[in-house]
This record gives sequence, structure tokens and C-alpha cells, in this order.
Amino acid sequence: MTPSMTPFIRLHPADDVLIARAQLVGGTLVENITVRGLIPPGHKVATHALAAGEPVRRYNQIIGFASQAIAPGEHVHTHNLNMGPDKGDFARDYAFGADLKPASIRREATFMGIKRADGRVATRNYIGILSSVNCSATAARAIADHFSRQNNPSALQHFPNIDGVVALTHGTGCGMDSEGLGLQILQRTLAGYATHANFAGVLVVGLGCEANQINAWLAHSALREGENFRVFNIQDIGGTRRTVDKGIALLREMLPRANAVRREPCSASHITIGLQCGGSDGYSGISANPALGAAVDLLVAHGGTAILSETPEIYGAEHLLTRRAVRPAVAEKLLARIRWWEHYTEVNNGEMNNNPSPGNKAGGLTTILEKSLGAVAKGGTTNLQAVYEYAEPVSEHGFVFMDTPGYDPVSATGQVAGSANLICFTTGRGSAYGCAPSPSLKLATNSALWQRQEEDMDINCGEIIDGTVSIQQMGQRIFDMVLATASGAQSKSERHGYGQNEFVPWQVGAVM
Repeated sequence: MTPSMTPFIRLHPADDVLIARAQLVGGTLVENITVRGLIPPGHKVATHALAAGEPVRRYNQIIGFASQAIAPGEHVHTHNLNMGPDKGDFARDYAFGADLKPASIRREATFMGIKRADGRVATRNYIGILSSVNCSATAARAIADHFSRQNNPSALQHFPNIDGVVALTHGTGCGMDSEGLGLQILQRTLAGYATHANFAGVLVVGLGCEANQINAWLAHSALREGENFRVFNIQDIGGTRRTVDKGIALLREMLPRANAVRREPCSASHITIGLQCGGSDGYSGISANPALGAAVDLLVAHGGTAILSETPEIYGAEHLLTRRAVRPAVAEKLLARIRWWEHYTEVNNGEMNNNPSPGNKAGGLTTILEKSLGAVAKGGTTNLQAVYEYAEPVSEHGFVFMDTPGYDPVSATGQVAGSANLICFTTGRGSAYGCAPSPSLKLATNSALWQRQEEDMDINCGEIIDGTVSIQQMGQRIFDMVLATASGAQSKSERHGYGQNEFVPWQVGAVM
């Protein structure tokens, strides 16, 4: 912290709390208020007395209610702040479209992409192996392992334009209603990956007797086999060894075709970013999230697309999105998904404020309202063009929303199924994550995390907290890194081999 910097951050003149820039000890003077006790970095300190039941504001928005009287200078956290008796059911001004903005002047940045025959543009060039059911996961992984550069360095030596062969397996596909929502979501997710631009070829391996029948999935998804899209079942082939041998043979046929690509200048309008935050802390909504939002505004100005998700983590801040909706129907669809989640958590004996996680709370976040208000900052300031259900194909350009859980691997899996060809992931605690076939950039919210875990982080947004960089400057850095990564520069998570185990389709409904 530079000598001229204050030891705290005030986000809005009307806020009831300040955020500790570094650890504050008892007796520290903050805006003529004496701090009472120890305030950890990223945590909140009261600026004035608050009566029990009184709303508490951060970002000039309600983040909860005082569960007991709070004195000036006191630490404000889980011991004295909660959602209140109404669990956050207080008036919010949804004001559909009230904050709509005129379209910005179109800009024309480019990146070095891979053009597919159908006009889509890829940021990576993988071959993928999908399992229809958990029972075929081992065989799918064995096929991919044969082409692993680590296990078999010669397997891809003549195919330098292929980024790798990855097996994306999962724990479901059977024991579910063959006509239910859970199977519909799984099939939609698999279809999104099977047709993803970042896959030059795809092999689907099934068992044969599962609920998720491959032929039914193909019919529902309007998919057909071709030279770069092959499917088969273990039971039809005659066992595991023969399955692995057949899979290897089919992929060998695909390799020369998949390798026959080159990168060339492409419009940034072909970039679709999935926006994620995980392991959030009290700085997330101050540094990395708004900086990512600034990068999103730049991407949208260049014709690109950004997908905000994690519906349980915009809860309490959804009114900031409805005010940006281009049509009432877009806002209504978002609110309908909120209501679905309220019912879904209730029937499963939960509540929306089960979030934040223990790590979030240790980092300074107290309620889901506070977390959500910081999370929506990832979406920037442009108009909300559309709302999609989980893993639906994203067809609109600009800023959009996709309904997903808050659990990062499940959420990002839906975004990639929807066409995201890059992920930007902010973290304050140090989440470890990658997402094949789309590269994932990790944005640290604070410099302490960057120094501790730099090998996993791609950019340090903690410089905003340190006072050395503005949000807009950091947004430009992120945008520049997005262009470089889309052009082929490896992210930290790719270097570590993340991406295959993080394929986690959303499992909804009873396991039978």
C-alpha cells in the first residue's frame, strides 16, 4: 500500500460500511471513526451506528440487515449481519429497460482465429471424446490417453495444429427419467459440445443400454454421423478392449483432417466469453469483477458476446440486469428463472442464502446479496440482449445471460455448450480451474493471491486495490489478453493440463 493511500475503500457516499484495504487493528482512525477490534483485509467496518433490523448498504444497495446493534468502527460480518426475517424479500426496482444505453460506435479488433467450413471461428483446435453415460467414461479416457502428449509423445508429433485429444466424461446418463428435464439438459449439453467450433472432430462412446440412448440423442439434437463425427456403443463392439482399439482407429482417421487448419485474422465479433467468478472475496466486486466488466464493454463494442451466468449468485441484484433488458420479455424471462430457483431450493430444503461459501465468508462476503452485487459487475454496463436456459445455443451478440447454478464447473460447462470459446474467471481465494476445449483466463482480485499463487493466475487485478491501475486500464489489459489467448497463447490453466475433469453437466432431478 502506497503511503498516500487510505487503509480503506469507500464505494459510495451513501454506504454504511467501508472495506479494509489491508488488515485494520483496533484504534485505527477511519474517517474520524475509531476501529473496534481487528478487521481482516477485504472485510467491512461500520461508518456509523446501525440499529438492529436496519438495512446495511454497500454499492448503495442493500446487502442485508443488522441482526443486532452495530457500533461505529465495528466489524460488520456474519455475527451481526444477515438476510433479515424476510430472507431478502424486500422491494427492488426492476424498472424494465430503464437503464438502456445507445449502441456504442462499432470497433474492429481482430485476433488470429481458425475458420471452420460453416463460417464459425474457433480459438482452439481439439479432438473431443464424449461419453453418453458414466459407464463408458473409462473407455473414453483410455482412447484419449493413447493420444496424450505426456503419455505418448509420438502420437501427435505429425499433427502440430491439433491442440490435443480430450475425453469429456461425466457421472450421469442413466438412472434418470427418459423424458425428464435432467435428460433434456444432458442431451442439450452434449450436443453443444459435439458441435462446438473448438472441436475439429468428435467421437461419442456409449454403453448401449443407458437411458441416454445415442440414437435418440442424435434425433433430438438434429445430429448426424459424418467423417469428423462418429458414435458407437461398447455393447455393440464387443467389450472394452475392442472399444478402445476402434476409438483409436477412428481418431487416427480424423487426425489429418483436423490438422489441416491455419490461423488467420478474424473479427473479435467471433469471440464469446463465459464470465465466471469463484472463490470470491471482499475485493471481487471492487477489482477483478468490474475490470472484467470493462473488458466486456470493449468486447461488445467490437461485436463480441459475453455470457453472464450463475443465477443463484445474481440473486438480489437481478434488478440491475432487468433495468438493462432490451425488451420486457427478456427481463420477464430472467425473473422467471429467479422464481424457478426459489422453488427449486425450497423443495430441496434449501434457500438462496445457502451461498456464500465458507471461503467467500472468510474473504469478507457475508450474504448472497453482497456477493451478487459484486458478481453482476462482471457483465459490464451494456444492454442485456437475451436470457438463455442452461446449455442453450447462444445466438445473440452482445451481453447475454444464461441460467446456470453457481457451482463454477457446472456453470462454465453450460456456457461452453452454449458456444463460449473462452472463459474469464475471477477469483479472490485462488480457484484452480480450466475448461477444455475453451481456454480459461484466471483473474486474481488481490495482490496477495497473485504473489502466493501466480503460477495459476493470468493477470493481477489487485493492482486496482493497490491504487496503481484504474478499472478501465485493467479492463483494456484483460481485453488485450483475451485477444492474445483467442489467437493461441496458452493460459496458465492450459499449461497445467486443466480442462477434462472440469466437464460437469448440470444434474437435475431424482437419481432413480
